[in-house]
Amino acid sequence: MKQIIAIVRPFVAEKVLEALKRAPLEGLSVREVKGYGRQKSYLDKYQDTEYSLAFLPKVEISVWVDEMRLEETVQRIISAARTGRMGDGKLFVLPVSESPP
Repeated sequence: MKQIIAIVRPFVAEKVLEALKRAPLEGLSVREVKGYGRQKSYLDKYQDTEYSLAFLPKVEISVWVDEMRLEETVQRIISAARTGRMGDGKLFVLPVSESPP
């Protein structure tokens, strides 16, 4: 089993969740987070409002998936979240040890 952590822009989070709705998942959680990457505090546009803050709003989506479905799930997330601009987010894939029933 693998855990996929996707940190995406808030306005694409619903699109990512819609893409994952049809995927065979073991579990999913969503959190609102703040952070920055390479864009640091560059002026950014979010819902027609300009921000120049050090921390920008993001959404963290954690997904647990069987290894056989990993590549398919990653591709669904990438295709739904990518806008082509700096600050699109990050995707992490982590191994998960099995939990007892």
